[in-house]
Amino acid sequence: MEEIVFHHTLPIQLRFNDVDKFGHVNNTVYFSFYDLGKTEYFASVCPGVDWEKIGIVVVHIEADFVKQIFASDHIAVQTAVSKIGTKSFHLIQRVIDTKTNEVKCICKSVMVTFDLEKHESMPLTEEWIEAICNYEERDLQKA
Repeated sequence: MEEIVFHHTLPIQLRFNDVDKFGHVNNTVYFSFYDLGKTEYFASVCPGVDWEKIGIVVVHIEADFVKQIFASDHIAVQTAVSKIGTKSFHLIQRVIDTKTNEVKCICKSVMVTFDLEKHESMPLTEEWIEAICNYEERDLQKA
């Protein structure tokens, strides 16, 4: 498998309620970190999108929990698009310790562009494809 280069990193501030009675971040909280990463990624890569008309929905998601995150850790979520299809794209994300670069969790998602007015999937626009490929510095339609 090709090594992913992450051009987008978002520092995450851990909150008191992220930590469970075992002293580590609960596994369900990781998905809120990934949502923050997705939001910031697309705000950076595809600015000017009318989010009232166009949405992005998760159609598949999986996570591998590698190491625990503790309340004292300094973390960030990294996001990259690894493949683009006609209506969907593959997103790779990971949570890392920013001091050690240790990977804490890896998430893979399949996302679909969605017409919020018609309530159906829609093709990715050429503008989006070009913006994402330029940001990721490679042709993702051939990935």
